[in-house]
Amino acid sequence: MAGTPRMRWSTLTILAVLIAVLIAMPVISVFSNVFVGGTADTWSHLAETVLGEFLHNTFVLCVGVGLGVASIGITAAWLTTMLDFPGRRFFEWALVLPLAVPAYVMAYVYTDFLQFVGPVQSWLRDTFGWRAGDYWFPDVRTVGGAAAMFMFVLYPYVYLLARTAFLERAGGMLEAGRSLGLGPWACFFRVSLPLARPAVVAGTALALMETLADFGTVAYFGVQTFTTGIYRAWFSLGDRVAAAQLSAALLAFVILVLLLEHASRGRARFNNTSRQQAAPNRIPLSPVMGLVAAFACFMPLLLGFLLPAGLLLEMAIVEGDAQFGQRFMHLARNSFILASVTAVLAVILALVLAYAARLARSRLPRALNRVVGLGYAVPGSVIAVGVLIPITRLDNHISAWWQEAFGVNPGLILTGGIAALVYAYLTRFLAVALHSVESSLAKITPSMDDASRCLGFGQWGTLRRVHVPILKGSLLTAGLLVFVDVMKELPATLVIRPFNFDTLATQAYTLASDERLTEASTAALTIVAVGLLPMFIISRQIVKGRRRTAE
Repeated sequence: MAGTPRMRWSTLTILAVLIAVLIAMPVISVFSNVFVGGTADTWSHLAETVLGEFLHNTFVLCVGVGLGVASIGITAAWLTTMLDFPGRRFFEWALVLPLAVPAYVMAYVYTDFLQFVGPVQSWLRDTFGWRAGDYWFPDVRTVGGAAAMFMFVLYPYVYLLARTAFLERAGGMLEAGRSLGLGPWACFFRVSLPLARPAVVAGTALALMETLADFGTVAYFGVQTFTTGIYRAWFSLGDRVAAAQLSAALLAFVILVLLLEHASRGRARFNNTSRQQAAPNRIPLSPVMGLVAAFACFMPLLLGFLLPAGLLLEMAIVEGDAQFGQRFMHLARNSFILASVTAVLAVILALVLAYAARLARSRLPRALNRVVGLGYAVPGSVIAVGVLIPITRLDNHISAWWQEAFGVNPGLILTGGIAALVYAYLTRFLAVALHSVESSLAKITPSMDDASRCLGFGQWGTLRRVHVPILKGSLLTAGLLVFVDVMKELPATLVIRPFNFDTLATQAYTLASDERLTEASTAALTIVAVGLLPMFIISRQIVKGRRRTAE
């Protein structure tokens, strides 16, 4: 009598389970403190002072950023996909470049550019003879200013996904719409946009999660949100439980965004039933309308990348960091070590997880990979709190045991070095590497595994001799993406970094907080320059995709 087949716990499966548990532990740690008592004083203080402001500002930011990135991303995607105008091919790939600029760097640049003594207001006073109080000028350091920073940095999420959706569904669907007498605008609103809705909502959800995760922008602008509240509860009030409970509330916002994204699809299906996958017949525009379309694509690129990058370069050349030299090289070395170690570990762990899911006969490894993938949706400040609470306890136990066993106090081994910081980075960014490795591994036909086993290679031998050589390019891309994300990460670094340990991101934040904006330009420009590397990879893929579509 045949029974239900049991899952075989191979070494690979056990490793995948251990990795997933370790990556999920910080989030579990945060939720475990939700119902812990002893924080009544802190919570009453927060409720009386800033808790309502946290909720209001977070909600306003989400609404403003969501509407902004959706409108900019959809417009740019539709123009570059369906219309033909001067500069279209350039804008196709250049519109992703703002992703290389962290939002907090944008905040520093535009504050210097738009402040009272900045070039814009100085030009206005010199040109019109105005003095202070003679004119009104918008203040960038507000909730609206923060929303604008996020909007122009994060719209490429919607642009990339919406453009892909328009391309995939542009052939037969639009031809059918035109045959029914629909014009260009009617085809857009009644055919393309409804079919691209899942992509638009997914891109908007990514932008909102980045907004909720941000600390540097809102802290610098003085906008009170949950991320600034977590930092304040931990460092100013010294209440780790209240910080964990605020982190749980912020995580609830993130989960709400994900649930809304899922619910927006409902039971609708968005399959492309057309067999036609050819490039869309782009509508040529008149010279005047072509200039209008080019201008519409140029403005988000100007405000999101060209202007801030140019201003950073000018400030770095003219003044820059007075400590540029040995101090700067020390900061760059710290950032490079953290990013390199995390990138290598993330690629190795992602390869193990993806390979375990490939070989598994059960759903457990695949489910674990989905759990690991949630880490990217969790803000860095939340992960930092979730890491510090259990790691600090473990550090104290190790220190006490070591002193009892050897009579010497070793100090804080994990939190005193970069181990806890790397752990937080892995929890946050392992999903980035995992997605890249999984998608590439899925393209390798299973017959190659069968052929390898016929030649006498086991699981590990097949991975080492067959899959890794094929995946070299994808592994390098995954490591590069993690490397850049770690270079830009600010909230987790601020909370967990060891004493007297700074990076380029923390240096830029510290100098900008002290209103030394021109000195912060050197570190900020370096972060932007490093962030351009994956953007060039994405741009190259866009160009290749355009060539394949044309063929």
